[in-house]
Amino acid sequence: MTDFYDQLAPFYHIIYGDWEAAIARQATQLSSIIQAHWGEHAHTFLDVSCGIGTQSLGLAAQGYQVTASDLSVQAIELAQKEAQSRNLDIRFSVCDMRTVYNHHQAQFDVVLSCDNSIPHLLNDADILTALQQMYACTRLGGGCLLTIRDYDQEPRGTGIVKPYGIRQAAGKRYLVFQVWDFVGDIYDVAMYFVEDEQLNHATTTVMRSRYYAVSPNRLIKLMEQAGYHSVTRLDEQFFQPVLIGTKSTRSERFSAEFES
Repeated sequence: MTDFYDQLAPFYHIIYGDWEAAIARQATQLSSIIQAHWGEHAHTFLDVSCGIGTQSLGLAAQGYQVTASDLSVQAIELAQKEAQSRNLDIRFSVCDMRTVYNHHQAQFDVVLSCDNSIPHLLNDADILTALQQMYACTRLGGGCLLTIRDYDQEPRGTGIVKPYGIRQAAGKRYLVFQVWDFVGDIYDVAMYFVEDEQLNHATTTVMRSRYYAVSPNRLIKLMEQAGYHSVTRLDEQFFQPVLIGTKSTRSERFSAEFES
């Protein structure tokens, strides 16, 4: 997984038709969800899979205090450069999401992982470990926000082509697509960037990784097992389904224990 994102980092922005517009749009959508569920006091964020900064940069630009980490050294280096160029104060570091509390040793109003990052963990045990670490990083009354693919709606098989389309970047044209090959709930993904050199040939860059096609309902159960309550799925508020859960305050825990 680390090699995949190190290789992908310089190409990642190309996936978006307009990366700058995506940064602003996603920040607005995420902020709306956060304010609706955790209120105006939700101000500090930990992004545990920040990549090149698509969500972190936008949230910081809206005035949130953002801490961000990722497993990829190359992605973090690019994210840091982007933050510096925008005069944004974001604390970036390299960290596996399965050790985020051990690494950051701090709590935040909201802990988030976007862009279908969680399914890079290939079994329930690793996902639960990551969610427990995220829970430890969440303050009382704060929350967790995940965005994922809806794998219940995805076909299974081999040679499944997922096109992104034609992209323009730095005066060059790219054809971008993925190919999926499933074995059970695990699938190999090959990410292709075909660069049109405006000659009689093209240059193709391909990078490979593996995902666990975990269903949203299973992930909800794992969030609850990690300790989050009121775990809810939100549709049509982001480009992927959103799962949110809250860490109970002491008074809420006391009330729940008393009622039981």
